[in-house]
Amino acid sequence: MGVNRFYFITLILLVSVLGYLTYQILSPFLSPIAWSVVLSIVFYPLYVLLLKYVRWKSISSLITLGSILLVIIGPFSYVFYMLINEIKNVSEHIETGKIDMIVQNALKHPNIKNIVDSILVALNISEAELNKTISTNISGLGKEFIGWISIGVGNVLAVLFNFIIMTFTTFFILKDGTAFMEKLRNYLPFSEEHKDRLATQTRDIIVSTIYGGVAVAVIQGIIGGTAFYFLGISSPVLLGIAISVASFIPLVGAFAIWGPLTLYLFLTGAVLQGVILAIIGTFGISLIDNVLKPIIIGSRTKMPVLAIFFSVLGGIKLFGLIGLIMGPLVLALFISVLKIFRNIEAGENVSQ
Repeated sequence: MGVNRFYFITLILLVSVLGYLTYQILSPFLSPIAWSVVLSIVFYPLYVLLLKYVRWKSISSLITLGSILLVIIGPFSYVFYMLINEIKNVSEHIETGKIDMIVQNALKHPNIKNIVDSILVALNISEAELNKTISTNISGLGKEFIGWISIGVGNVLAVLFNFIIMTFTTFFILKDGTAFMEKLRNYLPFSEEHKDRLATQTRDIIVSTIYGGVAVAVIQGIIGGTAFYFLGISSPVLLGIAISVASFIPLVGAFAIWGPLTLYLFLTGAVLQGVILAIIGTFGISLIDNVLKPIIIGSRTKMPVLAIFFSVLGGIKLFGLIGLIMGPLVLALFISVLKIFRNIEAGENVSQ
C-alpha cells in the first residue's frame, strides 16, 4: 500500500513539474496558437467540404489556409491600416488641441449648452472647472493614444513572427486536429459519458462565443462603421471597432456607441443624419444582436449573462484580444469539470 502511494505521489509531482515546464516552453506562443485554433474552428466547415472533393488532407488544409490568409491579408489588413491612420489623426488632434476646441465648441451649441448648464447647477461646479477637467482628460487620452502607437510600431517584428507561427500552426491543426483531439480524449481520466459531456460543453461555448459573439460583433461593427462613413462622421473605422467591443456589454450593447452619437446629431441640428443613424442603429445594428445571436446560440450557453461579461473582460486582460473567446471557454470548462467531479463523488457515495 505504501509503495503504491509513493508511486502515485511521485507520478503527480512528475506530471506537475513537466506540465509547468511545458507551459513555460509554450507560453510565448500561446496567443498565435489560440488564434490558430479559433481560425481552424471557424474555417473547419470549408476544410471538410474541400476534403470531399480533394482526398488529400494536406491539399485541403493548404487551400483552406490560403482562404484564411486571403480574408486576413485582404480586407482586415486594409481596415487595420485605416484604423492606424485614424488613431494617429485623433492623437495629433488631441496633441494640437483641436479635439479640445471641437469639444468646447460643441458644448457652446445652444441645445447642448442648456443641458450642460443644468448639469453644472446640479453638480455645483463652474464652467471653468468643467473645461479644465475636459482638457485634462483629453490630454491624458492623447498620451494613451501615442503610447499605443509607439507600442504598435515597436512590436511589428513580434506581430510578424506571431503571424508566421499562427499560419504554420493553423495548417497542421486543420490537417491533424481531429486525430490529436482523439488522442487527447484518450488521456482524460474520465468516463466516456463525462468525456462526451466535456466535449459538448467545449463545442457549445466555442460556437456560441465565436459565431454568436464575435461574428455578430464584427457584423455590427461593419454596419456601424459603414453608416458612420456615409453620414460623414469622422473616424468611422475606430467607431465601428468600438461598436464591436461594446456589443459584449450586457443590456446596453452597441447602443452605448451609436445612441450618444445619434443624440449628438439631433442636438447639433443634424436631424436628418440623426434620424438615419437612429433607424440603422435600431433596425440594423441592435436588431442583429437581438435576433441573430439568439438564433445562433439557442440554448447552448447555460452561463448567466453577468458571468459571461466578467469572463470576457477578465479574458481580455489576461490573454489579450483572444480573451474574448478564451475567457468564457476557461470558465465554462472549469464549471464542467467541477460538475464531473461532483457526479463522480456522488456516484462513489451512493456505491458506498
